[in-house]
This record gives sequence, structure tokens and C-alpha cells, in this order.
Amino acid sequence: MKFFDMDSPLMQGLGKMADLLWLNVLTLICCIPIVTIGASFTAMNYMALKMARNEECYITRGFFKSFRENFKQATLIWLLLFLVFLILAGDFLIIRSSGLEFHMIFQAVLMAVSFLVLCTFMFVFPVLAKFENTVRRTIKNAFLMSIMQFPKTILMIILYAIPPLVFIFFMQAAPISLLFGLSVPAWLSAKLYNRFFQKLEDQINAAGGHAQDAEETGEDERIFRDELDESLVGDTEIQ
Repeated sequence: MKFFDMDSPLMQGLGKMADLLWLNVLTLICCIPIVTIGASFTAMNYMALKMARNEECYITRGFFKSFRENFKQATLIWLLLFLVFLILAGDFLIIRSSGLEFHMIFQAVLMAVSFLVLCTFMFVFPVLAKFENTVRRTIKNAFLMSIMQFPKTILMIILYAIPPLVFIFFMQAAPISLLFGLSVPAWLSAKLYNRFFQKLEDQINAAGGHAQDAEETGEDERIFRDELDESLVGDTEIQ
């Protein structure tokens, strides 16, 4: 029956679900040491973008390829962000439990900073997965992208927030949330920022001829440009 052909929408959908399930399992396993969360999220986003683009990919091989290549930078970025989150959480805890009166302006600024850090977090590992750069520029570019793509950034935050909420409030669906709670939001998020990334890649390839080099070597390398943040500010339209 054509309904069960490998190229049928049903079989392709089931194959996509299986890939997302396995990607989620790999990500969870590699997050267990805690310190490797950054590398795990980078590898997950690397594969999620390939899947969003319907590129031929092997989940396990591609995941660990990105995991190894980005491990040092991803770990450093993760530890920096984790430290910032701890400091912000400590500030909120002090405000809530100290019994002291804090000015509303201070609380508003603290909430704004926390929100901007969260927005940067949404983009920093996808950026690291695709664009080769220094740690400082990677974080800066992620921040700029999150602002330029602000409506999509909000959607990404919502997508990642849904599985934990489902896990907490709907225990019957907790297994589904556990099995797809990271990979599906990453895949849907990749569909949101794919066009923006593609435009940046086209600009960089046109300037440096990277696409031709990658095609000749047959390798799926990251895009490199040391001044990527300038193109973000000057040349790229908000989409």
C-alpha cells in the first residue's frame, strides 16, 4: 500500500518522530554530568537545524561531531551563563526573603536583565552550532539576534517552557514531555530562525566564498566570520 511506502507522509512523519526521540535521548544523557550541558545543547541545535532544513543527517554521528568540535567554547559559555543565572537567582532570593524594602526601579532592572539573559540563552547555542567565532562575539551575536528576532525569541521561550509545564501540571503526559521536551522545541525553534540564519550564511558565503570551499570538500563546516555582529547591525533585515 502506498500509505506505508517509505516516501509517504505517514512514514516520513514517523521517521521524523523517531529522529527527534533519539536526539532528545542523546541530549538528556549528555546533560547528566551538568558541565556538559552547553556542548549537549549545541549539538542538539546543530542537528535540529539540519532536520528543519530537511538535510540528510545521521543523528548520532552528527550530534557527537558537533559535541566534540564545540565542547570547549560551549562549556565556557554554559558556565558563564550558569554563573549569571545563579547571581540573578541569588538577587531575587535576597529581595524576597530579606524583609528589606527594595526600590521598584531596582526590581524592574533586575527583571529586565534576567529576561535579556534568557533571550540570549535562546540563541547562543544555535549560533555556536552554526557560526565559528570567539566566545565573546558568539554571546554578543546571540544577544543581537535575540533582539532583532524578538517576536520569534518570545515564541522560542514559550516552546521551551511548555514541556516543563506539561510535566508539572499534566502527569499523564509527563512521559511524552520527557521523551520530546528538548528536541521538539529545538526543532520548532530552528524552523523559526532558519530563514534569518540562511540570510546571514548567504551574506558570509558571498563575501568569503565559503560555500564553494565546503562544496568541494564535501564537509558540513561551520560558517566563520570574525565581524559577524557588524553584518547583524547593518545589513540584515528583521524577519
